[in-house]
Amino acid sequence: MIELERLPGGFLLSWEGAPVLRHTRASPALRAGEPRLRFRLWKGRFRIRDRTRLAALELAGFERRGDSAWELSFRLARPSKRPGARSAEPGPELGLRVEEEGGLLVLRPRSERRGLAFSLELAAGPEERIFGCGEHFTKLDLRGELVRIWVEEHVGTLEAIRKVLLLALGIRPRTRAFRRYATYFPQPSFVSSAGYFCHVDCGSYGSLDFRRPDRHGIRFSSLPERILLGRGPGYPELVGRLSSLLGRQGPLPSWAYGGMILGIQGGTAACEAKARALEEAGAAVCGIWAQDWQGERLTYFGKQLRWDWRWDQGLYPGLPAKIREWQERGLAFLGYANPYLCEDGRLFAEAAERGYLALSPAGGPYLTKSTSFPFGIVDLTNPEAYAWLKGLLKENLLGLGLRGWMADFGEYLPADAILAGGSGEEWHNRWPLLWARLNREAVEEAGASGEALFFTRSGYSGCTRYATLLWNGDQHVDWSDDYGLGSVVRACLSLAMSGAGIVHADIGGYTTLPGIRRGKELFLRWLELGAFMPVMRSHEGNRPWDNWQFDSDAETVAAVARLSRLHAALAPYLEFAQREHLERGLPMMRPLFFHYGEGFGPDEERAYLLGRDLAVYPVLAEGARARRLRLPKDSWIGLFDGAAYGGGELELPAPIGRPPVFYRAVSPFAPLFASLVELFARP
Repeated sequence: MIELERLPGGFLLSWEGAPVLRHTRASPALRAGEPRLRFRLWKGRFRIRDRTRLAALELAGFERRGDSAWELSFRLARPSKRPGARSAEPGPELGLRVEEEGGLLVLRPRSERRGLAFSLELAAGPEERIFGCGEHFTKLDLRGELVRIWVEEHVGTLEAIRKVLLLALGIRPRTRAFRRYATYFPQPSFVSSAGYFCHVDCGSYGSLDFRRPDRHGIRFSSLPERILLGRGPGYPELVGRLSSLLGRQGPLPSWAYGGMILGIQGGTAACEAKARALEEAGAAVCGIWAQDWQGERLTYFGKQLRWDWRWDQGLYPGLPAKIREWQERGLAFLGYANPYLCEDGRLFAEAAERGYLALSPAGGPYLTKSTSFPFGIVDLTNPEAYAWLKGLLKENLLGLGLRGWMADFGEYLPADAILAGGSGEEWHNRWPLLWARLNREAVEEAGASGEALFFTRSGYSGCTRYATLLWNGDQHVDWSDDYGLGSVVRACLSLAMSGAGIVHADIGGYTTLPGIRRGKELFLRWLELGAFMPVMRSHEGNRPWDNWQFDSDAETVAAVARLSRLHAALAPYLEFAQREHLERGLPMMRPLFFHYGEGFGPDEERAYLLGRDLAVYPVLAEGARARRLRLPKDSWIGLFDGAAYGGGELELPAPIGRPPVFYRAVSPFAPLFASLVELFARP
């Protein structure tokens, strides 16, 4: 029920007995003004200068419309040009429709004037905790933080260089304000411990501000289409409703749960030799992921790709026949693609000739860089370009026999790009949505639904409607808490609280820099974590020769064999957890508090539930051979020792290969888990 109470110079809006908006002259909750933004893109990261000045909206009146809607009208006060002066004459009118729709509270700002920036402040309580806002690596509870809503690389080149230099000096790097929350996958929605979620339906640059004890700030450089609030009795209900609103992932093909997808590069012979060796060692291998299927490029950053989405017949001779042979052995072959084209490639020339590329203000194809080589951006707002790129995926990937690929990137659309459908700034945040939809349509139109998958890192509201699988992005091959192994669980759980259901990570990480290299222990601990994620997939990294790999020694091969078989044995349970996401919107990886309430301390973002019945406590510290943990109050059985546990504070041995993992004694899958105790209790 919506209640609106008139206050001196304003109003109090309540819904279902709880305050939502309190707006007065002395403390305005709604503001608007002329956006003044400047964007500068450099290798995936944006420097944004925001000089927008917002003025308080003055309530002009409100009127009830039917039983469940109100219309409020405001005057936009024009700010004085004199610094420090209060507002001058009234400006254009702005309206706000408030209504209930489908069990949600819906706020619809509107104005005849285009191009208005807008902010709104929701009522908040001092003890409220905030989760979601897309994927974040440094903190799970976002209360007290300012979160930027803009798709970009998580860590840019300058930040990475700074980190390397500080580590070399023995200084632990720190992150700051917006830079802490730069992310591939921002989402203007959050879930509150007060029993509600909020989603802002807006694609422009914005921020969510949780730093004040009594208000949550929502600010965007254009008027949102809608601001939606929903209530529920607990996190499962809230996240389920949010995922229903934004769309749910999956299902993945059954083969994806059949073991480990080996990340291999170097050609047909290398893929065959490495996969065969792991199979002979007893590993459960369900796929080969060869990102360089379309060619490699060596740069100062390491081993990169050609970005010309055609089979490299020199590096991968006889690939179609080999793919058929691998499929007969139960191995899917996966590749790589992104929405960009390298300037020195044949497809770039074709796209440029047809007018399929985003243009620069000067009029030619807009060229930008990720590391050292320039590339163009296929204009996904151009229907012909969209269909052309989709056709390439259908013919050059699926037609070749691929059963999956990394659908990478989506963050590099410059704000000043000229597109068939408008400006880069207008489309930037929704670019990953177009890219995910294109990939999904390619799979469906090729008749490969249920057989093929693609995995994406960049995203925005609605991407989960199209993406089959998400992955964390290019994490560092180190133990760091901000973007290495220590960030994996936090990143997955922030996505889970944003409605995403099926997420995984590169086993071992990706980004290798001077002073940051993957050693054996790190790989083995990451391998353990990967075994208890929805999909188990490794990555060689950008400098494979600097990193420990899955076949670097016999002990590592044996560990891969053992843990990949364990992951394959979990397939019935994982597919059940996937159905829970499809039917109820529950993420496959869930925070401990999702079902057990608050009070887990550091384990809140360093441990998780895999489905309802497995509690996973990965070892995230170098050299650790024991794990202190807080287990939820329940009847648990250790997966590796078969012992019974009742919950509470514990310190348990955690040798490499046996992290603390527990299953609920009352689980319908208890017989399956018990069989794993017998199979995998020995190191």
